[in-house]
Amino acid sequence: MSSINIEEFMPEKLAKAIANPLFPALDNALRSGRHISSEDLDNHALLIDAERELHMFYKRYNAELVRAPEGFFYLRPRSTSLIGRSVLAEVDMLVGKVLCFLYLSPERLAHEGIFTNQELFDELMTLADEPKLMKLVTNRASGSDLDREKLYDKVKTSLRRLRRLGMIIPVGENGKFRISESVFRFGADVRSGDDVREAQLRLIRDGEAVVHHQEPSQSSLLDEQDAHEEHEEQLELPTEPEQEGEV
Repeated sequence: MSSINIEEFMPEKLAKAIANPLFPALDNALRSGRHISSEDLDNHALLIDAERELHMFYKRYNAELVRAPEGFFYLRPRSTSLIGRSVLAEVDMLVGKVLCFLYLSPERLAHEGIFTNQELFDELMTLADEPKLMKLVTNRASGSDLDREKLYDKVKTSLRRLRRLGMIIPVGENGKFRISESVFRFGADVRSGDDVREAQLRLIRDGEAVVHHQEPSQSSLLDEQDAHEEHEEQLELPTEPEQEGEV
């Protein structure tokens, strides 16, 4: 009986990557929508080493393993993908864009890269259109102190989701976190140009976000003409399992 040549069925480098003890958890993280940045040293190194082979591996599921210009990886499912898809809510998009703005800001260095939930919320209230923010809670342009508290709770929920997606990294307790370069998923339109912070600020103030197939009730702040399926930086994610926990 002739021996089986594994190369006929699977490239040796791909077989080694899949056999790596890190791969099951990494594969699950990617399918859950997590972004793998350079701070995740071992997983990032595995993706770098077997990028070409794993790109072909996920292509079989009609999904694309993407390496962003900033170096982080994520999985983008296509419309025909065997991997479930989801999109971020409007408030998640706004919070993400403010995080990207803070990542680009001098304050990040002044704070040693560490921010708090409250600082993020204050920045959101300063940069974004407050009537539009209140409509996320009250469906009207004005709100009470109680409505602000409700909005703050929504922002914390968004931060929990963005943490699970690898956008922020918790630091100790009391809602402190560092911002990952993965937040550039929210900065597709600021990668080129003379003033990237000004471009990102415009996106925040205009309420612009790029998503795909949002429900009408969630798309009032979006430019629907830009929300087409093949846009390079739409935030369409693999389906994310719900989890509890604080940032």
